[in-house]
Amino acid sequence: MHQSRFQRTSNPAYSRRTAIGAGLSLAGSGAVAARGRGLAAASGATPQASPVATDPAAHIVSLARDAMAELDLRAVILRVVIDGDELVTTALGESMTGVPATPEMRFRNGAVAIAYIATALLRLVDQGAVGLDDPLATWMPNLPDADQVTLRMLADMTAGYPDYVRDDAFVAAFYADPFRQWSAEELIDIGASKPRMFAPGTNWDYSHTNYVILGRALEAIAGRPLANLLQESVIEPMGLSGTVSAATAEIPEPALHAFSAERREALGIEPAGRFYEESTYWNPSWTLADGSIQTTTIQDMTTTAIAVGTGSLLTPESHAAQVEPRLLGFGSPLEGCPACHTLDERYSYGLGVVLSGGWILQSPLFGGYSAVEAYLPSRKIAIAAATTYSERAFDAQGNYRHGNASEILFARIGAYLAPEDSPPA
Repeated sequence: MHQSRFQRTSNPAYSRRTAIGAGLSLAGSGAVAARGRGLAAASGATPQASPVATDPAAHIVSLARDAMAELDLRAVILRVVIDGDELVTTALGESMTGVPATPEMRFRNGAVAIAYIATALLRLVDQGAVGLDDPLATWMPNLPDADQVTLRMLADMTAGYPDYVRDDAFVAAFYADPFRQWSAEELIDIGASKPRMFAPGTNWDYSHTNYVILGRALEAIAGRPLANLLQESVIEPMGLSGTVSAATAEIPEPALHAFSAERREALGIEPAGRFYEESTYWNPSWTLADGSIQTTTIQDMTTTAIAVGTGSLLTPESHAAQVEPRLLGFGSPLEGCPACHTLDERYSYGLGVVLSGGWILQSPLFGGYSAVEAYLPSRKIAIAAATTYSERAFDAQGNYRHGNASEILFARIGAYLAPEDSPPA
């Protein structure tokens, strides 16, 4: 849900969705496209701040202020932790007109829950309940290719199930009614009913379908609902006090409000006309498996970055499996698959996490929200940001002009704090 994440491709609706779902925008695969644009923007723009050089916190806040102006942001919530010590936690801008954003506000975390699902899988592996290379057919024998697809392939996005977020009928239905409740079965049916993008294990594609299927498989393996499994094996052990799942579009107060122009084309709004609507309570049921659709806080995002980045809940073997760059150089472009590409140092994938240079991260973008949580093990730096967008952040077709703004801000902060390990552009 990420990430989930729609950017412009040959399919106009899909490109805008990328901004919805990867992570999500209808952005899962979009996360990849948005991330590329975002980090390129981060490297190409020089913030015009003049902070006190001896005050890193002030410098980081100035970077956030510059990003707000340059990227047309409505609000930024930001937190940076180094070696367990808070460097800065702040909020800039407005949630709603006249309502300042605050660090306590809740927002949707989208694809961050993908890291939780993968961590829950690896904890079951550590307990001896399952193996990463066990076939999906053990629990879901009726799915196409279930005897060839493994749990590892679902977790590292190499299973080959098409992303339902790229289905034209799904896109039209979502934009016609963004408050619709989608079931996991509906989403799996859309993805599994399409021809496989490639044979299992032979290529890479960001597909939300994989993680909806994996969520269902984990319920069968653990013998309990995914929400309970994540709460007991990930959320509570990580100490995440502000992260909750919900079966509705509810966001616990205080909520960070979001706004979007993504539905412009779907509603037939002419490019010359103004269009900008509140998207805070669009139903996120389409983004991931039931039980993993969550809201969170900036505190929990940095806690997540540290826990996933250090593998605090896993054995050394499972932690290595989650974050090792095993897929570097794997994958290739494929006609009809916008997210299929060769994974490289800029963007590779572990088990439920994005690997970018030395950084381990997730970065959702959907429904007017973008966010990032990232960790650099070599320097013990955790960065988390959540952003919302002003009317000017969308172009005449309703696309996000700058992609995932949280990624751009993260890249600039990362380059400042660890210039030798800058997030690659």
